[in-house]
Amino acid sequence: MKVRFFPEKCTNCGQCTMVLCPTGEVRNKRIDSCMGCGACIIACPQKALDWNEQHRKEHLKFSDKKNIYIDGQEVKASGFIKDAVIAAGIEVSSFPLQNSKGVFMPCCTGGCWTCAVKADGKFALSCITPLYNNMLIEILENPPPLRVVSGFGAHKVGGVGTPYYLKKGGDPIEIACFTHGCNLHCPQCQNYSIAFTAGGHLMEPEETAQILVGLKIQYNVDRVALSGGECTLNREWLLEIVRSIRQLDPEVHIHVDTNGTILTLNYIDALVEAGITEIGVDLKAIQIPTFMRITGINDEILAEKYLETSWHAVKHIINHHPELFLGIGIPYNKSLISFEEVQEMGQKIAAIQNDVQVCLLDYRGEFRRKNLLLPSFQEMIKVKDILNKAGLKLVIARTPEGHIGP
Repeated sequence: MKVRFFPEKCTNCGQCTMVLCPTGEVRNKRIDSCMGCGACIIACPQKALDWNEQHRKEHLKFSDKKNIYIDGQEVKASGFIKDAVIAAGIEVSSFPLQNSKGVFMPCCTGGCWTCAVKADGKFALSCITPLYNNMLIEILENPPPLRVVSGFGAHKVGGVGTPYYLKKGGDPIEIACFTHGCNLHCPQCQNYSIAFTAGGHLMEPEETAQILVGLKIQYNVDRVALSGGECTLNREWLLEIVRSIRQLDPEVHIHVDTNGTILTLNYIDALVEAGITEIGVDLKAIQIPTFMRITGINDEILAEKYLETSWHAVKHIINHHPELFLGIGIPYNKSLISFEEVQEMGQKIAAIQNDVQVCLLDYRGEFRRKNLLLPSFQEMIKVKDILNKAGLKLVIARTPEGHIGP
């Protein structure tokens, strides 16, 4: 077996039941038939599932290679579609490809559908679909506009991109849904049951839009929100759902919350043209080592690319889309980021625009960092004061006693 199960670590949390396992057996802790996609390893909070390195080496050395045809090119490969794509000399990337042919594969758990190709005429996910002999694979120019979605409901506080003056009441203020899959692997992920699984509903943009607008009418609110996981991963799906919502309700506010790591400038322009009205961008850090610690990204070059993209996104929105309401998220926990770096982030944001909304987020212990202590009320007020002194006028701090500020 390619994955090992450590029963002494398992707490029966149920996370593995939401993993899109190719054999379907991981939910029963039966891994004898494991094919080695690794989706369950990414998702398990307790690290009760991990690679069997000995078997992996033997498998790579001795496994039977299959005849695969990719866009007419014959290759020999074993494993998954992603392995055949690589064997064909086609790029598999964790960042959207700009001018070259390849496969964008950001989440590796089957949630985002961004890595979909055609296999014998049907959509198949590169990250978790096993190869078989004489498989005919077609690389797609754009992924299908499909996404695993869950968590539809009314929210009383909203997200980073929700204007601060709406956060103080006790009534619902927006209808939200959450997209599965994320390109970051934050060890303290605050929404890990969605970020690292594909346990929701595979949905087209139009039907998702209809549900959101229907719930908006039911709850008598004027805004809808898309979050995650990371909702920007499947660009075609996100743009189409925004257009569909706008067509159903020309007056509705459409709010997107994102980590900003793949939010390129033309992507922002396309979202604005499609009809978004508010956006929240989480800036995890300003220094690459801190970003890597918070996000779990171990590739320094990729981490630098993600971090640079998120900061450029904020600057582009402020300078070129003043009609778009922007909220910026800054995470805080003393085990993750220092006062000095938070201050540096505040100064950099203030130099771009000092009255942009900044949400200071108190990160609690979750997922694989359950030992993190929730920052106290006094601690969050101190960090808020640091940001105010850095020149920011509109800072909201999420604290154990609710949102404080501006």
